[in-house]
Amino acid sequence: MKQRLSGSRLARYWTPFNSERVECTLCPRHCRPKNNRDGYCGVRGAVDGALHSFNYGKSLAATEEVIETEAINHYSPGARILSMGNIGCMMSCSFCQNWETSQIKHLDQQLVRDYSPQQVVDICLENRIEIISWTYNDPVVWHEFVVDTSRLAQENGLKTLYKSAFYIEEEPVNELIDCIDIFSLSLKSMNPVFYQKITKARLAPVLERIKQVHQSRRHLEISQLVIPELNDADEDIKATAEWVVKNIGSEVPLHFVAFHPAYKYTHVERTSIDTLLRARKVAKQMGIRYVYLGNTYRMDLNDTLCQSCGATLVRRYGLAAETVGLNEASRCTGCGEMSPITNPWGGRQGSTILGGHKDLQRSIRFLWNAEVQSAHVMRTDGNAGDDKLRIRRIGSHSVTEREMQHGLDRFIVSRQGSEDKGIVISWDSDKQYQFFPVLDRAHFPVSSENQERIIPIKRVGT
Repeated sequence: MKQRLSGSRLARYWTPFNSERVECTLCPRHCRPKNNRDGYCGVRGAVDGALHSFNYGKSLAATEEVIETEAINHYSPGARILSMGNIGCMMSCSFCQNWETSQIKHLDQQLVRDYSPQQVVDICLENRIEIISWTYNDPVVWHEFVVDTSRLAQENGLKTLYKSAFYIEEEPVNELIDCIDIFSLSLKSMNPVFYQKITKARLAPVLERIKQVHQSRRHLEISQLVIPELNDADEDIKATAEWVVKNIGSEVPLHFVAFHPAYKYTHVERTSIDTLLRARKVAKQMGIRYVYLGNTYRMDLNDTLCQSCGATLVRRYGLAAETVGLNEASRCTGCGEMSPITNPWGGRQGSTILGGHKDLQRSIRFLWNAEVQSAHVMRTDGNAGDDKLRIRRIGSHSVTEREMQHGLDRFIVSRQGSEDKGIVISWDSDKQYQFFPVLDRAHFPVSSENQERIIPIKRVGT
């Protein structure tokens, strides 16, 4: 990795092993690379008898998304987040949804950008984004940059979110607990053999670290990717739900997430809705109170309901969320029962709703389909600076406007209802934009497809 990425710095969590090796103590793998060799993750290695990190500040493009992207439903519904992802991983899942960036041997260096902690914080402040999310491949191997930036973020009044498979040791988790507000942790399976063979990791350390976060009282939600023929049987779902209830409680939200074929696991179809509905039924029978179904775009699948009177507290469709039955104190407006939602109105949007406006001079269009119901919109010409975009939804005819402030050139759009057939992005400047289809809500797409070319001085019809 040292030959592929410039720059390195002394890492945290390591000890000398012998005259030729150091031992990394960040994750349970405890790699012992020789001098000038890397560990399993490909982004940490030995230099002159010390462990160095080679990915400090090395990131994918900073992307504006929404908090539901990260399997978080009980904290600021609908809130805008700044998603930051890096490269490398401490695991090697055969089904990885972000293998182009997690597995170093497949990395396209053109995807890599350099950020300082201050630049990340400034992007949030300038674009009025209140939460930084560490996500995509896995933030464990980005530990030094995550901690430094999260501490600076909190000094500036920002919140931080950590989306991870959590194959990490106890001491670095204690450091994270001091600077991370929200944890979205992925539990792949309750089968130790699954972890060993499919993810090349061990289950036991993951379970211990999840319990460690729960004991800290930080906000915690659990997700499990439901993969056909691997962990989708009723006994698999029952084992996960049983462990959650016994070890961290029935109130912790559990997300069952639909899988899309990827990397080395492409011989199966996407996870069916029926499979997810069955998983929800089993988990609720085991005592889980809040079960959500990720990567689904249907009404009534992911609403948060009052456990006392059954009223809808938060209505969701895909990644779109609307607080409808809570007051500012997070109590049900129907019966007064306290809800599990933290900061229920934190996701209120400031976009201006327009109506009947024509598209601007340049436009691109994307139609939703069975495989793709969200996408990243990205400025692709490399020009910095501010820009104003108009977003029109085909079918529902709603129109909003948004600004792209300096430092942010990628954001997510998603289907918001059954009548929403697609989306048109238009603008008046000479900048260039493209759609990048998102196949999984935690997916960072690296290529664009299924889109029309930029059409100058012409309205795109429906």
